[in-house]
Amino acid sequence: MRQLPSTRTDAISRRFCVAPMMDWTDRWCRRFHRLLTREALLYTEMLHANAVVRGDRRHLLGHDAHEHPVAAQLGGSEPPLLAEAARICAGFGYDEINLNVGCPSERVQSGAFGACLMATPDTVAECVEAMTAAVSVPVTVKHRIGIDDQDSQADLHRFVKRVAEAGCRTFIVHARKAWLKGLSPAANRDVPPLDYERVYRLKQEFPELEIIVNGGIQSAEEGLGHLPAVDGVMLGRTAYYRPLELAQVDRIYYGAQRDPSRAEVVDGLVALAEEMCSRDIPMVRLTRHILGLFHGTPGARHWRRVLTEEVRRGGCGPELIEWAVGSCLQKSA
Repeated sequence: MRQLPSTRTDAISRRFCVAPMMDWTDRWCRRFHRLLTREALLYTEMLHANAVVRGDRRHLLGHDAHEHPVAAQLGGSEPPLLAEAARICAGFGYDEINLNVGCPSERVQSGAFGACLMATPDTVAECVEAMTAAVSVPVTVKHRIGIDDQDSQADLHRFVKRVAEAGCRTFIVHARKAWLKGLSPAANRDVPPLDYERVYRLKQEFPELEIIVNGGIQSAEEGLGHLPAVDGVMLGRTAYYRPLELAQVDRIYYGAQRDPSRAEVVDGLVALAEEMCSRDIPMVRLTRHILGLFHGTPGARHWRRVLTEEVRRGGCGPELIEWAVGSCLQKSA
């Protein structure tokens, strides 16, 4: 499969990214994903700037060297607070700080951050300016193509232009608008129609910026189809529910010689489980993220059943994964 040239604005490659997902992309999910791809850029869950500044930073931001390259995503709308949170994240070694301007939930809106900030480009610009002044790592923005009735290409152009003037060089664009009233966050991921052409036009309008497309991409291979028009792709729920999609990323996006096998991934999971046991970390923090490893293959039901039912008994260790895999590897070979 031919390799396509990429636009780079810094030392991080964003040719392929795994989206930040609330309650999903925690440190154990990221450790699992690293067994599948060494090159993809991974993201934390969205962390509110106030929690980072005033909360348990080690709990929120602690991560392992194996996770790099890894970015921290922040939520908020107060420039000084975001600047301090960005500084803290950079101090923990994150490779990028991303500002969430795409989450449409009512709880997020009530805090005046997320997708509702698209209505106030000046506020986003002030936040980005403060964050970029505070850290030496890249500050990026993830947003929608529009919100409510503010969803023309001119609106999108105006938003990106203003934020770029503040110092942002990378925009991750979910190719759907967000309805801030009347649709749940889950519905906002599916109901508004995808419009990739809007994202492509944005790249044409701002060729000097790095534009990453997100939304509705069903496979790593499908993502390749976007690269002639944008600089990179971001995979979301597919990466979580069908994680083996990530096993081909290093080969088709970065030129690796082969994909890691399921057997190699399982060996890595056993080693990770041993590490967790040595640190008295409950196995459920890992097992809930790996249920989809055998998605669509014989033995998948046994894998899921063991990992969901037996882990509840407590006291589980690496033997749980060895039991769960059972004959799955033979059946899927």
